[in-house]
Amino acid sequence: MRFLDKLLDAVKVEWKPLEEIVSTITAPVKLNKNTYGQIGKIPVIDQGINFIAGYTDENFAKIKAGEYVIFGDHSEHIKYVDFTFIQGADGLKILKSNIDSTKYIYYALVNFYIKEYTYKRHWSSAKETLIPIPCPENPKKSLEIQQKIVAILDTFTELTAELTAELTARKQQYSYYRERLFRFDENEVQHLPMGDENVGKFIRGSGLQKKDFTETGIGCIHYGQIYTYYGTSADKTKSFVSEEFAKKARMAEHGNLVIATTSENDEDVCKAVVWLGKDKIAVSSDACFYAHQLNPKYVAYYFQTEQFQKQKRPFITGTKVRRVNADDLAKIKIPVPALDEQKRIVSILDKFDTLTTSINEGLPKEIELRQKQYEYYRNLLLTFPK
Repeated sequence: MRFLDKLLDAVKVEWKPLEEIVSTITAPVKLNKNTYGQIGKIPVIDQGINFIAGYTDENFAKIKAGEYVIFGDHSEHIKYVDFTFIQGADGLKILKSNIDSTKYIYYALVNFYIKEYTYKRHWSSAKETLIPIPCPENPKKSLEIQQKIVAILDTFTELTAELTAELTARKQQYSYYRERLFRFDENEVQHLPMGDENVGKFIRGSGLQKKDFTETGIGCIHYGQIYTYYGTSADKTKSFVSEEFAKKARMAEHGNLVIATTSENDEDVCKAVVWLGKDKIAVSSDACFYAHQLNPKYVAYYFQTEQFQKQKRPFITGTKVRRVNADDLAKIKIPVPALDEQKRIVSILDKFDTLTTSINEGLPKEIELRQKQYEYYRNLLLTFPK
């Protein structure tokens, strides 16, 4: 980029420890986490992953509006804040630039601080992070260069933020249409128990554990992978078992819905993926699969609706581990329109699913590309010779 070459041409740089170019601000009050609200006039900033941790209306002494770099002493999360806020909980380092651009320091710290990913206090090492200061002998020119670098990086972060906002809006739209498309008048469309002999049956998985995985062989789905790896549908498995193990396992077929019947929370229990591969696959315990006469993805999308969730909740048992058994799943009713109508519903929801969840296309892919582009230019703009 000619602009970059011109901007950084013959620029001398001094690498300074972070602690030499910032002052640490002591918050007048630290709000306990259990007092955070979901709404309020004043945002609460803590070291958690969420940019804003909560809100409060309490008339506490605030950190006045300004430019700050926030460093999580335990979490290592780094934030840039330019508004009035109250500090939440403990473990926060509030940094303010002495003479340089605060946002430039933020971008540089994000780029050069090497996270340790351990639970301890990290400020002792973070404060020694070297920050490149261009033209240190000329503060005015130095600030001008810093501001131009910030302007470029802001453009990339704004693009990512716009795409993220668009993704949020599309997910809300997706949820609305999914609920609406499964809403049928019971006088016009039958609502049958999923275990009805004319609809389908639930089959419990067998004793498949992670130690049974092999590099290659017969495909399998472990219940934990339904939460962490799979989306609405799959035609390839992440893991495999030996042919010998598969002979004694319970096997799902093309079109079967594989359901995780155990979870740590109520929302995730009964998360499901429809198997669209050609070959049979083994299914683990703490999961079951649903063999049925319906459109496979129609059933998968139904499991994502509030209509299904509302019927599921009374059947949840357990304390720390939450579960729903296959016999109770069979009692949950599903609307059964004509197959052509099921196909139409699937075709609509497929478009939303691709747009909002696909890592190969759609908004998530675009956000990933923009993030990589931002990281590339951040590194390019901030990499000066030492």
